[in-house]
Amino acid sequence: MPRATSDAKLLIQSLGKAYAATPTNLKIIDLYVVFAVATALIQVAYMGLVGSFPFNSFLSGVLSCIGTAVLAVCLRIQVNKDNKEFKDLPPERAFADFVLCNLVLHLVIMNFLG
Repeated sequence: MPRATSDAKLLIQSLGKAYAATPTNLKIIDLYVVFAVATALIQVAYMGLVGSFPFNSFLSGVLSCIGTAVLAVCLRIQVNKDNKEFKDLPPERAFADFVLCNLVLHLVIMNFLG
């Protein structure tokens, strides 16, 4: 059992060191993704405690958070300099795609609300 604990500590330390070398713009996107997922989890917990009377509103809120998180992960993949697949894509274009897709996502969600 002590071997597993030391392996876990070593893994966490190596992940911390590797993440420290991550550029600031990617860390900001990661924080945004964590915030969106946490907001979705809070909405699910609230629905579990209080109820889901306007179910369309609950679905719209959760799908908005999850959809935004997915789009932010796509933005992170495109902006990452280590990713060779999108090396010719300028970061401004990736951000414009992110904004446009978010606009379409939220228009669909507003339509779903009724």
